[in-house]
Amino acid sequence: MGEPTEPLLAHIRTSRTVLLTGPEGPDGDSIGACLALQRILAVAAPGVRVDVAGSAPHRYGWLPGAAAMVPDADVGAYDGVVVLDGDRRRLPRPVETAFDGATWTGIIDHHRSTEASGYTVSILAPTAESTCGMVRELARSWGVPLDFDTATLLYVGLIFDTGGFRYSNTAPSTHALAAELLSCGIDHARITLKILVERRPEAMRLLARMLSESVFVAGGKAVHTTCTRAMLQEIGANEADLEGIVDVLQHVEGVDLAVVFVERGPERVKLSLRSSGKVDVASFARSLDPNGGGHAKAAGVMLAVGLEEARRRVLEGIPALV
Repeated sequence: MGEPTEPLLAHIRTSRTVLLTGPEGPDGDSIGACLALQRILAVAAPGVRVDVAGSAPHRYGWLPGAAAMVPDADVGAYDGVVVLDGDRRRLPRPVETAFDGATWTGIIDHHRSTEASGYTVSILAPTAESTCGMVRELARSWGVPLDFDTATLLYVGLIFDTGGFRYSNTAPSTHALAAELLSCGIDHARITLKILVERRPEAMRLLARMLSESVFVAGGKAVHTTCTRAMLQEIGANEADLEGIVDVLQHVEGVDLAVVFVERGPERVKLSLRSSGKVDVASFARSLDPNGGGHAKAAGVMLAVGLEEARRRVLEGIPALV
């Protein structure tokens, strides 16, 4: 990773309680990284209570340690708070309060847009394919061996952020890590099925609805679709069922930019952005709001506006991008 890892472990070892958290609406890499690091710290920092914030969506509820996660609403005060696979600007409100009140804070992330400022300890690796890959290196540097459950959790993030090794962020080191994790005896086929392929019936209906209502613009070079709160209620789906839909849109022939609008409130819209590589969606996300960001090919942003205003801003900006 190129950054010293001992300062983080030193802060953890001198704490009584530490909270590990991903951003609001965590994905496979953030959940896998948090739960894996929790297991690693049980060995590297015995006696320190390490909790993981959040509630695992159904897709991740079977993971080791998921049932013991602390719901955001129940998060209290901690000596230290470490953010994984995200940044402090995207934390749920109760977790943000814990972050602000902590004696020290940390960040472990591989997004290019994440900055070290605002944290006591930062470990950033923008060239890493996943935060789970970074957590594996932490375990190595701290002398903690892998076991079956930790390897399972790390593999979740590895395949999630590489799309099952389909994305361009897959490197020789990615496959080397996958081989190491497989040597621990993990059921890689089951993990891939559960994380990347399997959907609930409600998710299937949501996907069908959003694909049928997708709109192509800029001569077919960009496509967007929308999920409203009413749509989720009508179908009986939840936001976790949205996972992967933006990728389906991006993989349509001729599409350089895919956008999913998710209505989260009267003046709150989340955007998921994907690019074939011709558009830097992290830069585009930041142009819409300073707190937006991610990777050049995969990014997101939360806009404090209504759905129609969010659409207007994005659609006005698309012609200059594609």
